[in-house]
Amino acid sequence: MRKYLSLLLALCLCALSLFGCAPASENSITVYNWEDYINPEVIDLFEEETGIQVNYVRFTTNEEMYIKLEKGGASYDVAFPSDYMIERMVQNDMLLPLDHEKLPNFTNNAQWLQDPDYDPDSLYSVPYMWGTVGILYNTTVTGGEIDSWGAMWDEKYKKNVLMMDSVRDSLGVTLCYLGYDLNTRDEAQLEEAKQKLIEQKESGVLLAYGVDEIKDKLVGGEAALGLVWSGDALTSMALNEDLAYCVPKEGSNVWVDGMVIPATAKNVEGAHLFIDFMMRPEIAAMNSEYIGYSTPNEAALEILGPEYTEDPTFNPPQDVLDRCTFFHDVSDAAKLYNDIWIEITAN
Repeated sequence: MRKYLSLLLALCLCALSLFGCAPASENSITVYNWEDYINPEVIDLFEEETGIQVNYVRFTTNEEMYIKLEKGGASYDVAFPSDYMIERMVQNDMLLPLDHEKLPNFTNNAQWLQDPDYDPDSLYSVPYMWGTVGILYNTTVTGGEIDSWGAMWDEKYKKNVLMMDSVRDSLGVTLCYLGYDLNTRDEAQLEEAKQKLIEQKESGVLLAYGVDEIKDKLVGGEAALGLVWSGDALTSMALNEDLAYCVPKEGSNVWVDGMVIPATAKNVEGAHLFIDFMMRPEIAAMNSEYIGYSTPNEAALEILGPEYTEDPTFNPPQDVLDRCTFFHDVSDAAKLYNDIWIEITAN
């Protein structure tokens, strides 16, 4: 598949080279993205076609990215925040509206993601990847399938459970387990969720909080269960056949990471070129295959084929999506969430 995509890209670049390169005065852009969240070959292809150099900077959480942009000092031309963070950034005038005339490949995206509730009419963002949050688990330890968040508190898995070092993700799935809205601002519900996570730690079930290292520990057999994003689950299962993934019956989060242009961008034209390049079907397919996350690009799905589209982790069925919810901005309750997270992760 990768050889096919590379050949397809080579042919496209030959044709597109007729359009020439960007002016020397706009010969670089700075891209702010997650760790391991783009096929490095894609950056090379973009630079080769346009003559625009890509300065690639990484972040590990939405909150880290937000604080960096809020403080200023550094200028980024394209950033990759998640849905709820896009909503927050729009409310705080931190994003430039997109010029859709410069984004002809936008129509390749699935209709349900062309007008998302976190950014109506996609005025400020376009979707990049999407997926679910669930449990990646070792079937040789669990002895079979699991289908509930309750497994993450089961004392038979002492020192074997990994949770995300992310307030929204770890607190969100705990709220789902308790039967509450994962966007709640209700202090009593949040307090109950806090106590549940503290209980998980004090009972000895929790091994550690982490982000990228969660998948590594599960692949290496150093833990039995972990809270993960679906793309990490897909790549991990390819490396360890004992691993399986589930979106628990109590519900979970369905998320979208988007591409946006920060208000402080210096090369807005180059940013639009990069975003549109990323939405080309063959480019979206290359990124999706490399990362393991679902692409919103329907034309890219045709390139990827049934190996991906028929995989329930990559492309979950409707009954799974029906019990999942988007995160929304809860910055009006930010202090409450932050104080709770400090208490949970203390010691």
